[in-house]
Amino acid sequence: MLSRIAESLYWIGRYVERAEDTARILDVHLHRMLADPWADEETACRSLLAVMGVPPPEQPVSAARVVGLLGLDESSHSSVVGALAAARENARGARETISADMWEGLNATWHGLPDARRRVEQQGVHAFFRWVRERCALLAGLADATMSRDEGWLFLVLGRSVERVDMTARLLSTHVRAGGSIPSWLTLLRSCGAWETFLRTYRGSLDDRYAAEFLLLDRLFPRSVFAALSAAEACLTDLEPTGGPGGQPGRVGVATEAQRIVGRARTNLEFRGAEELLADFPSVLASLERTCSQVNEAVSRRYFRQTSAVLWVPEAVA
Repeated sequence: MLSRIAESLYWIGRYVERAEDTARILDVHLHRMLADPWADEETACRSLLAVMGVPPPEQPVSAARVVGLLGLDESSHSSVVGALAAARENARGARETISADMWEGLNATWHGLPDARRRVEQQGVHAFFRWVRERCALLAGLADATMSRDEGWLFLVLGRSVERVDMTARLLSTHVRAGGSIPSWLTLLRSCGAWETFLRTYRGSLDDRYAAEFLLLDRLFPRSVFAALSAAEACLTDLEPTGGPGGQPGRVGVATEAQRIVGRARTNLEFRGAEELLADFPSVLASLERTCSQVNEAVSRRYFRQTSAVLWVPEAVA
């Protein structure tokens, strides 16, 4: 596969996942601000912008301003609209690889973006974010249902998995900055679409240990960090099927730097208990964010043409 096509598919996976996760995070946090009369809107908005890597403006920040920056800013690939437009632009360069259904889905979503601002004004932000989640779920389903399990699909799922680890780690960082209150865990679980599954798994026992264990270590929930790292590791392994003589796997270690980075991050979570992880929570989350950046660089060096990657902008805690 051409490196250009592989790179486009990798970024389609990342951008669609970024749009969905950003819509989830914004929807839940804005709803929480409206429901909590004691919440400091300025502080909450600046903290959310910092977690998402968007420099907060010097002037006062409101919820409407956050929706504009993280939801509707067409010039930023970190916003919902910008990420969906970037996914469609990458799909234009890989039309011969993705399925016709997937291209039509991405194209229809892109044509729906000009109505996004009007949808927010007429129906509210919740209707817009629900539309984004539905479109992203449709795109993920079309990719899984209509693409062969070849290299193209592996790069797309690899991008989706790396972005999911990054977004979940950033989301968990909001809990650390909020001071670790139980309502914050409730917000985090809802932001990940995990609330109902968590309740069924732990029968309503919401505390720090169970919530952290579920979002970091659960093997069966696809949005947990461990599950996403495992999916990325499986994709990288399948992309390197011939590590030794005669097409057999190599006898020592793994074939690529990206495999080493992802495998090290997975085992660092897998063989540490939830209480141990919680005791070192800030450094664990920072390590996961560094892991995503390092994997992105290693994958780019190994498989893609040498172009600068799209990076999150680090920002201090508000």
